[in-house]
Amino acid sequence: MVTPVTVLELAGVAVFAVSGALAATRLRQTFVTACFFALITGVGGGSLRDLLLGVRAEWLEDRLVALVIMMSALAVWFTPGRWWREKVLEWADAAGLAAFAALGTAKAVEYGVQPLPAIVLGVISGCVGGIIRDVLAGVPSILMRPELYVTAAALSASVSLIALEMGMQRLLALLLASAAGFGLRGAAMIWRIELPAYARDRPAKAE
Repeated sequence: MVTPVTVLELAGVAVFAVSGALAATRLRQTFVTACFFALITGVGGGSLRDLLLGVRAEWLEDRLVALVIMMSALAVWFTPGRWWREKVLEWADAAGLAAFAALGTAKAVEYGVQPLPAIVLGVISGCVGGIIRDVLAGVPSILMRPELYVTAAALSASVSLIALEMGMQRLLALLLASAAGFGLRGAAMIWRIELPAYARDRPAKAE
């Protein structure tokens, strides 16, 4: 049965899959590579989360996930490149990050994970797919830049946990958490909000 929460999950998979396919096409790769990038980006974080939870990966149980990933790759492949500007990849990634962080935390809570580890699993769900995509594409990972990325995932995961612990209806909690994480990530991209980098001088070498 397709529920609103399932739709949110599939939407998260779709936007992450789009970002993966876009990364492949910008490298002038084949359609097969684009599909693989879409797959690994779309389900990478969730698969690692499920592995840590000791459960079967969701995408192996739901055939709609594979269909959404394939349709996302096809959409990128067969539409004009001018439709997919650089910012599209970043905004798609931001949407997937926020949704997956919220969903990952909610699933961890369902499996009885304690609050802090549940937030960590949410962050893993949101970030790992994009990290794998960047590694495969041979580009600097977003983690190596000072932009608010993991912080946005952590906000989404934290809001998800707090809302659920307060007894909020699951879909509303997930939507609120996703909006919070997406808003922070979007603000960071628009206004270049960054965390301070380590700047302490290294100790001088002994002569």
